[in-house]
Amino acid sequence: MHKPIRSLLLAAGLGTRLRPITLELPKCLVRIGEEPLLENWINKLENIKVEKILINTHYMPEKIDLFLDKKYKNKKKIIKFHENQLLGTAGTLIANRDFFYDSIGIMIHADNFTYMDLKDLIQAHNTKPKNCLITMLTFSSNDPRSCGIAEIDNKGIVINFHEKVENPPGEIANGAVYVFNNDFLDWLIENHPKAKDFSTEIIPFLYGKIYTYHTNLPYIDIGTPEKLREARSLKSDKK
Repeated sequence: MHKPIRSLLLAAGLGTRLRPITLELPKCLVRIGEEPLLENWINKLENIKVEKILINTHYMPEKIDLFLDKKYKNKKKIIKFHENQLLGTAGTLIANRDFFYDSIGIMIHADNFTYMDLKDLIQAHNTKPKNCLITMLTFSSNDPRSCGIAEIDNKGIVINFHEKVENPPGEIANGAVYVFNNDFLDWLIENHPKAKDFSTEIIPFLYGKIYTYHTNLPYIDIGTPEKLREARSLKSDKK
């Protein structure tokens, strides 16, 4: 019997690099075509029949609440978790440990855009090497200095990681989508119960234990106006 899938969509960020757009709108509600980033990810999760979706909020939570209540008012699977103070990517996961009980978990940064389906990522995780605790989505970046860059062995396992360095050794970038089981959460709580940032405080302790799934489709971090234009152009070209 397959375990249910539950997801954490990280949507609490301030989006300061996208100002002035994010002065009036949280980054997760920025539209690519007719679809906000948050909706794009919810649709992907529904395609893999996710059981429940937890969305953390902080910046302009009332606008996210309004969007979710209007768009998904009849769907009890979506749960909101408001943070008065930002807990960080690892901190939010730790605070919601019980949400993932006896399930396959997916943590996703909701400010990225891609056309990829999540089915193959889940399949890769289900066939990961036994010594690996999580599966990380990777993509090829055309601007590796702006990304976390992973060094990967011939089995697809991360052996080193460089978070936004000047001269990264390669272009295989962290897509900030992670799939995990309860054994990873047990390890996290036992070893790093006060961690805040996943990339800098958790990944360096997981070398040799992170399996990867690589997408060849475009994958864009909507962090700057330039990247937003790139994503919108990509969406327009696909029409």
